[in-house]
Amino acid sequence: MYLWGHMKDNKITNVALIAHDGKKAEMVSFILQNESQIKNLNLWATGTTGQHIARSGFNVRPLLSGPLGGDAQIATLVATGKIDMVIFFRDPLGKHPHEPDVQMLMRLCDVHDVPLVTNRAGANLFISAIR
Repeated sequence: MYLWGHMKDNKITNVALIAHDGKKAEMVSFILQNESQIKNLNLWATGTTGQHIARSGFNVRPLLSGPLGGDAQIATLVATGKIDMVIFFRDPLGKHPHEPDVQMLMRLCDVHDVPLVTNRAGANLFISAIR
């Protein structure tokens, strides 16, 4: 049995990072706190989240902002097997005009057996699992 269902070698190399506006600082804090585990990963991120992460000194492949299609771009990468894990710090209390894209991304993670976490506690567990 594989640790991650879709990966035969259990190796996490490509991680998508997304954070709603109220969670961007928390994402950067998480990245900095886990720098030793994250620095060897290929990071993909939606627009503004990626800019914040890049300003913190990490290499990140930028995509569009979430409301402009970034969540859909990550969903495409998940569906084509290019993303091994998604860390998405969601703001469950905010309204988001791109919620259908968020739901599509979450559904495709389930369909393609790609690990998805939506809060810091879960992200900490994910990062410990790949140490």
